[in-house]
Amino acid sequence: MRETTDILIAGGGVAGLTAAAAFGTAGFRVTCVDPDPPVTDASDDRADLRSTAFLQPARALLDRVGLWHRLASHATALQVMRIVDAGGAQPDIRRSAEFDAAEISDQPFGWNIPNWLIRRELSEAVRTIPGSDFRPGIALTGLLPRDQEVIATLSDRSRIAARMVIAADGRDSPTRDALGIGARTLRYGQKALAFAVTHPIPHGNVSTEVHRSGGPFTLVPLPDRGGLPASAVVWMEPGPEAERLAALPVPEFERAMTERSAHILGPLTLVTRRSLWPIISRLAHRFAGPRTALVAEAAHVMPPIGAQGLNTSLADVACLLDLAVADPSGIGGTAMLDRYDRMRRPEVTARLLGIDALNRAAMAGAAPLRDLRGAMLGLLHGAPPVRKALMQAGLGAGSA
Repeated sequence: MRETTDILIAGGGVAGLTAAAAFGTAGFRVTCVDPDPPVTDASDDRADLRSTAFLQPARALLDRVGLWHRLASHATALQVMRIVDAGGAQPDIRRSAEFDAAEISDQPFGWNIPNWLIRRELSEAVRTIPGSDFRPGIALTGLLPRDQEVIATLSDRSRIAARMVIAADGRDSPTRDALGIGARTLRYGQKALAFAVTHPIPHGNVSTEVHRSGGPFTLVPLPDRGGLPASAVVWMEPGPEAERLAALPVPEFERAMTERSAHILGPLTLVTRRSLWPIISRLAHRFAGPRTALVAEAAHVMPPIGAQGLNTSLADVACLLDLAVADPSGIGGTAMLDRYDRMRRPEVTARLLGIDALNRAAMAGAAPLRDLRGAMLGLLHGAPPVRKALMQAGLGAGSA
């Protein structure tokens, strides 16, 4: 005897758990599976030490589905986005531009929270929602789409019939592959280091991107740690250089990261381990297949610039939720999934191309290109209408 559910979600990351909570709160029966139990302790070697800045539209979704109250006390507001050009002969600040959310809103741009902590709170929340079933340690291993349902086989040999599958199973999505949906991948030869630091100068709720070469060095505010101001760092460099940095003894690494930060917050002290992952852009050829919707990194991957990655993923979830609530009888049908693809893929494509261009500009190592990058920063910041338009575009207003 097989089980039945309205929606089967493959993947228990932040996007998958948010989808489980969102659809469960809306009254649908939801089953969420993930082959790995969520790592909910920062000291665990498998913990995701990156952080996520939930921009205003993403927070609106979390508020709507009753999740934000669980996260709010752990969040640090991002009031100002600062871009620093340190692309001269020495790693000194040549130009700095600040974009204050107060110019366009009475709220901050976003709220930053460590990823491991987000997964802890969301996994606990999903378990409290009637009709939502989270099964860590269980993987989706097979799909058989039919006209009115899809029959899924799970790694515990059970079978479950669902009206729709949501694939939130990552950049190398087994579900996407099983459906035969291809994807275009751009490789930059970069890797990113992620870790947390403390520093003597308060961040003042300012998120800072320092541009020199190889990619941005980004400091994102976190709550104080041990009585000291703290920030999450994402440091992008060419692969071999990132690997060299990751292997440095801590004192040498601290000197290197303080210099790369242009000393903007004073000497940086490493307070977590360093994680390392490759930087790519990837876009699925379609965001939907038979009875299945691709969301988050199963559909698109982009470099970690401007907090666009997960916020774009949550916009996918919001779009699917709106379509499902508007026509519950059409969940998983061709009309719904075709509309989802038409609504999301063009917007995500445009956003990905913009992030790709920004990343390539940030990688520039030749002096003339660094000078051009600095000049463009001055021009964009100096024109108020352009500056406000860029801030609105960065928020992804209207997409979640």
